Amino acid sequence: MDRMKRSLSAILCLWLLLFAIPGWAANRIITDGSGRQVKIPATVERLIASGSGMLRLLTYLQAQNRIVAVDDMEKRRSQFDARPYALANPQFKSYPLFGEFRGHDNPELILALKPQPQVIIKAFSATAYDPVELQQKTGIPVIVVNYGDLGRSRPDLNLALRICGQVVGKENRADEVVAFFDSLIADLRQRTQDIPPDKRPSCFVGGIAQRGPHGFQSTEPGYPPFAFIGAHNLAYDPSMKDKALIHSNIAKEKIVEWDPNILFVDLSTLQMGAGAGALHELKTDPAYRLLTAIKNGKVYGLLPYNWYTQNYGSIFANAYFIGKLLYPDRFSDIDPAAKADEIYTFFVGKPVFRQMDAAFGGLAFKQLLLK
Repeated sequence: MDRMKRSLSAILCLWLLLFAIPGWAANRIITDGSGRQVKIPATVERLIASGSGMLRLLTYLQAQNRIVAVDDMEKRRSQFDARPYALANPQFKSYPLFGEFRGHDNPELILALKPQPQVIIKAFSATAYDPVELQQKTGIPVIVVNYGDLGRSRPDLNLALRICGQVVGKENRADEVVAFFDSLIADLRQRTQDIPPDKRPSCFVGGIAQRGPHGFQSTEPGYPPFAFIGAHNLAYDPSMKDKALIHSNIAKEKIVEWDPNILFVDLSTLQMGAGAGALHELKTDPAYRLLTAIKNGKVYGLLPYNWYTQNYGSIFANAYFIGKLLYPDRFSDIDPAAKADEIYTFFVGKPVFRQMDAAFGGLAFKQLLLK
C-alpha cells in the first residue's frame, strides 16, 4: 500500500513538474509550408496574419476572433473595397497596427502589442520581411504558408488552410473549406462539360488588377471563372501551362483582331477614375468601338478578382454569373447575386454581395452601358 502511495505521489510530482516548466507539455511542433519545424503553444488564442490574403484564409477558418493586430491594408478607408472578409469584419479597421501591407512587418510594433500574439502566420514570405529574422527579433514563432491558387498551385492552398487549421485548432473547418472548393468546381464543370465547342461564345475579360488597377488590356489567360465553365477564353493558349495564371497585357490590336463575342470587365478598374480605366477606354477608343460585343451591348461587369491577392469567393461568384450568361439553360436554377451571398456566407460568415456591388456603382453582374 505504501509502495502504491509512493508511486502515485511520484506520478503526481512528475505531472506537476511537466506543467510547471515552460516548454514541457505546453508546446507542439508544426511543420510549415517552407518545411521549417516551428515550436508553437499547445493552444493558440492570439495571432497576427502577415502578407497578402493571410487574414482572408484565417477568416475562412472562422479564426478571425484570434487576431490581435492588422497591417495597414486593413486600416485604409476608401470608396472601393472588394475584400469580402474585410466587409464582413469591419472591426479590423480599429485593431492595432503591426506593419505595412504585403508582409512588410515592423518588429518594434509587434513587440509593443498588448496582448502579445502567440504566433505570426505569414504568406508570400519570399517578397517581404524574412520570417526567420522576424522570429529572432520578436521571439514569436513564425509559421510560413504558400497562399496558392485554384489552378496548378491548388495543393499549396489546401496545405495552407490545413496548416493554419492545425495552428488554431480548426482542422475540421479546414477540411470543410477544401471540400467546399471541390464541390463548387465539380458543380461548375458538371453543368458545362458536354457543351460542344461551337456552342461556346468567345470571351475576353479585361481590367484585371495586379498590384493596383489597370486598363482593359490587363487580363489573365487562365482566368479561373472561365476555366471552371470551359468558356472560350481567347487569351488562353494551352501551351502556356503554368504561366496561364500569370497576369498579362494583351495588345489592343490583338483584342480587335480576336473580336470576342462577349466582353467582361473586372470592376477593380474603376479605381483609376472616370477619365481612365477599362470602361473609359471602351467608351472612347475608336478601335474598341469597332468590336462586335460593344456594338451588340454584350459587355458585363464582374466582381474584382485580385484585391490583396485572389478573392476565392468572388472567383466562384463570377463563375456562376458567367455560366448563367453564356449557358442560361445549364444555370436556370441560379440567381447569381443569391449564389454569391451563399458563397460569401460560407467563407466569411455574412452575405456581402450587395455591399460590395454598391461600392462599385451597382455594376457587378450587369450589362455595362457604353454610350
